[in-house]
Amino acid sequence: MADAGLNFPTSLGTSDEKQIRLLGQDLAADLMGKVGFGELAYWLVAGRRPTPGETRVFEAVLVALADHGFTPTAIAARLTYLSAPESLQGALAAGLLGGGSRFLGVTEDCGRFLASTLADAGPDPDYDALALEAVRKAREAKKFVPGLGHPVHKQQDPRTPVLMAIADEEGLKGPHLRLFEAIGRVHPQVLNRTLPLNGAGVCGAALADLGLPIDLLRGFALLARAAGLLGHLAEERRRPLGMDIYLTVDRNAVYED
Repeated sequence: MADAGLNFPTSLGTSDEKQIRLLGQDLAADLMGKVGFGELAYWLVAGRRPTPGETRVFEAVLVALADHGFTPTAIAARLTYLSAPESLQGALAAGLLGGGSRFLGVTEDCGRFLASTLADAGPDPDYDALALEAVRKAREAKKFVPGLGHPVHKQQDPRTPVLMAIADEEGLKGPHLRLFEAIGRVHPQVLNRTLPLNGAGVCGAALADLGLPIDLLRGFALLARAAGLLGHLAEERRRPLGMDIYLTVDRNAVYED
């Protein structure tokens, strides 16, 4: 029995013997079969139900970030599963823990970079001038510009123009995406080379334009990648590769003093 003198307020979920309530709704009667998972994830974080356009952009981001092949996060999950097949949660967690500044974390890093740049701008900025100054400052500080460049897609990340177009179609191409586009246009003037705007970066810009908290953007990348990692673990069960990965490294290890 609950202590009448204690209160722990929440706007998320509560339950009693007869009902589960989530976001002020009856979970069974109002949400199940009527609300998609992406829509629900947005709602849980933003505290409001997204519009159809917001849902489309948000779910496009989740799809864009779900999997990108044998990245370190996927390999970590597969090798952990090889070592402890009884611990699916451990393998999934191992992959998620690898989401950082080089893989997945760029989503938040880019959103933060764009937001901090826009914080010093007026209501109707010259995006190219703003981008040029931001890239110059990053170069002077010997820092990378988050969202610029990709280890595989050297010319163009195929996800970037598609997400830009979806946001534009839904009227949700806001200042973060516009600044990100401008960085793509002006950075060769500073770096003396042309780099692609990568998918993780455009996802961060799109999420920021949706008004989602900058400090939580990496969480959305991890939410998306959880689905991809689960796919890798399912494939590992059907067609194991973990042992081959392990033996390839182990049998080719060379001792050096």
